Amino acid sequence: MSPMSHLSLSRSVSAWWQALPLTAVFAVFFLVPLALVLMVSFWNYDQYQLVPGFTLDNYAAVFEDCGKLSDPCVTLRTYASTLKFSFLVWAITLALGFAIAYFLAFHVRSAGMQTVLFVLCTIPFWTSNVIRMISWVPLLGRNGLVNQGLLGLGVVDEPVEWLLFSDFSVVLAFVHLYTMFMIVPIFNSMMRIDRSLLEAAADSGASGWQTLWNVIVPLSRTGIIIGSIFVITIVMGDFVTIGVMGGQQIASVGKVIQVQTSYLQFPLAAANAVILLAVVLLIIGALTRAVDIRKEL
Repeated sequence: MSPMSHLSLSRSVSAWWQALPLTAVFAVFFLVPLALVLMVSFWNYDQYQLVPGFTLDNYAAVFEDCGKLSDPCVTLRTYASTLKFSFLVWAITLALGFAIAYFLAFHVRSAGMQTVLFVLCTIPFWTSNVIRMISWVPLLGRNGLVNQGLLGLGVVDEPVEWLLFSDFSVVLAFVHLYTMFMIVPIFNSMMRIDRSLLEAAADSGASGWQTLWNVIVPLSRTGIIIGSIFVITIVMGDFVTIGVMGGQQIASVGKVIQVQTSYLQFPLAAANAVILLAVVLLIIGALTRAVDIRKEL
C-alpha cells in the first residue's frame, strides 16, 4: 500500500471514529424507539396485555369505515382537522416570522440592538409552554379581561363565546407558542444575504417591494422551509395545546394517540403514530423539494 493510500485510509477510519458517538446517540434515542413503535404497531392486545405477533388489524381499525366518500370516517376527519390547524398556524407564523425577521435584519442597524430585540423575542420561552398557554384562559374566558372590556365599551351585549375553547383559541395559542420557530431560521438566512445585492437592486431601479420579492424572499427560502418544517411537524403531533385550548372538544391525531395510550391500547396508538409519521414525512419531502437544505446550510 502506498503512503498516500495509507494516509487516506487513516483519515477515513478517523472520520468514522469521530462520527461514531453521534451515530450511537442517534441510533439509541431515535432509530431504536422508532423501530419499537413500528414493531408494536403490528402486535395484538387485549384488556390485560400486549400479544407479540404480526397482524394488520390495528391499521385496519384506523381506516375502518373509510370507504364512504359521502361520509368521511373518523380518521379522515381527524386528519382534516389536524391539517387545517397546521396550515392556519403555518400561514400566520410565516407572515409574522418573516416580518419580524425582516425588521431585525434590515431595519435595525446596530448589532447590539439586534441582539437585544432578538432576546426580547425569546423571553416567552423562559417559561413553560403550559404556563404560556394557560395564560390565555383569564384573558379569553367568558368572564375574562377581553370580554369584560368589550362589554364595558358597549361593543357587545353579551360575552363572546368563541374566544375560548374554540378553533380560534387553539390557533392563537399555537401562534403564540411557535412563532419563534419561524423567526429564528428566517432571520439566520436574512443575515447571510450579501447587502451589496440590495444596493445593486436599488441602483437598477427596483422598488422596495420588487427587491423584497425578487431578492430577499428567494435568498431567505432555506430559512422559510426550515421554519415551516419546525412549525408543521410540531403542530401535527401536538395534543396538549388542542386539549387545553379546545376544551377537550376538538379532535387531532395527536389527541387520538394520547387517548389510546391512556386506555392502554398501545398497538393501536403505535399504528396511528406510524401513519402520522408517514404523513409528516410526505409533507417534509414536499417542502424540501423546493430547496436542497444540505447544500444551503
